[in-house]
This record gives sequence, structure tokens and C-alpha cells, in this order.
Amino acid sequence: MPTTVPAWELTVDRGPDSLWVKVNNPEVPPEAPPLAGYLWSLLERHFTYRLVLDLTEVRALDRKLLSELLRLQRRIRQHNGLMRACGLSPACQRVLRRHGLDGRFPCYGSLEDAVMGSWPRNPR
Repeated sequence: MPTTVPAWELTVDRGPDSLWVKVNNPEVPPEAPPLAGYLWSLLERHFTYRLVLDLTEVRALDRKLLSELLRLQRRIRQHNGLMRACGLSPACQRVLRRHGLDGRFPCYGSLEDAVMGSWPRNPR
């Protein structure tokens, strides 16, 4: 179900005990409302604190977006939740490393990997 917020275009799907959100528009104007606040309200409406955020379309991880993601992650952790990201470009991953946030902000190659986390794909 695509959800549109001024300046933020998101695709939101419900997974088992989590929300899967894809950020669809990579060009966000400076006057965009806070992404963290909007995503937090979505999590509360769905009674979950587990989020998988697909950032495939995001070409640049600027200071504003990085700050929003960290603010959201902090809020989710305060509620014993979990936030995982997937689809970050190599350039965006370098930005995380440069700021020392690559270990604090788990990022996976695909939505499936992010949902599974470190669990093995096949039972032993």
C-alpha cells in the first residue's frame, strides 16, 4: 500500500511482527517533514517496534537523513525494538563507515537478508 507524505513517498508492507518500508523518492526537498517522526507513528499504528527499511532508491546519505535514521533507531531501541536497513549503495555505506556508524546501523544487501538477519536460511 503506497503511502504518500509531503516529500516522502513510501511503500509500506506488514511482515510478521514488523513493518517493511521502502523509501521511494531519492530527492527530498529541505522542507520535508521529519522521516523519523512519520515512521515512528507508522510503527505505533501497527503495534510493532520492528522495522526493515529499504533504502535502495536513496543515492546519497546526507546529514539530515542520517540524523533522522539515527533518531529513529534510538527511539526504536528504547522500546526494545529492532531496526534493520537494506539496499544502501556502496557510497552510502562509506558515509556510515566515515562517521563510525557502520557497526551501529546494520545494513543488509536485500530485503530478504534484512528480514532474516543472522538466522540461517535453511534448517540444519
